[in-house]
Amino acid sequence: MKIVADMSLYPLKDGPIPTIIAFIKTLRRQDGIEIVTNQLGTQLRGEFEAVTHAINHCMRQAMQAPNTVVLVVKYLNIDAEINRVPSLTPPD
Repeated sequence: MKIVADMSLYPLKDGPIPTIIAFIKTLRRQDGIEIVTNQLGTQLRGEFEAVTHAINHCMRQAMQAPNTVVLVVKYLNIDAEINRVPSLTPPD
C-alpha cells in the first residue's frame, strides 16, 4: 500500500536549524521513498513500510540529540503526488 506522510519538526531549544537540516539529510538517505521539502514541512511518498521506517529511523536519531524536539506527522492512505500544488477544486 502506498501512502503519503506530511510532517514538520520543531526543535524547542538549542539551535533549531542544524537539527532540522540533519533530520532532512538523514531522511534523504533512506531507501524507497520520494521526498519533497519546503519552508513549512516535508512530504514523503512510498510504500507504507518504507515511509514509516524512514520516519521512525530519523525520529530516533533526532530524539537522541541533546535538544528537545516535537515531530508532527499526518499520514494519508492514498498515493498522491507530492511534487506539485494540490487542486482546491473537487473533481466533477
